Amino acid sequence: MTEAADTRLKRLKMRSMRRGIKEMDLILTAYAERYLAMMSAATLDDYEALLNENDHDLYQWVTGQVTAPDRYRRLIDDISRTFQN
Repeated sequence: MTEAADTRLKRLKMRSMRRGIKEMDLILTAYAERYLAMMSAATLDDYEALLNENDHDLYQWVTGQVTAPDRYRRLIDDISRTFQN
């Protein structure tokens, strides 16, 4: 059974809000609220895969402490810009 688009968006927003560290909760919640509804299915797939990554790694990628893997670089750049604005 295929998940309905609105159900998927709600689930991804919830996963963005309920991370392991508060900093990533704040960063990913702001990003999800602003952009998830506009993403293509392929980009949502990438974002969902990103949510499976370790919070400490994500935080280092978003803050530029460590270079993000190529697979996530575009998303990480978008997330970083969202957080800085």
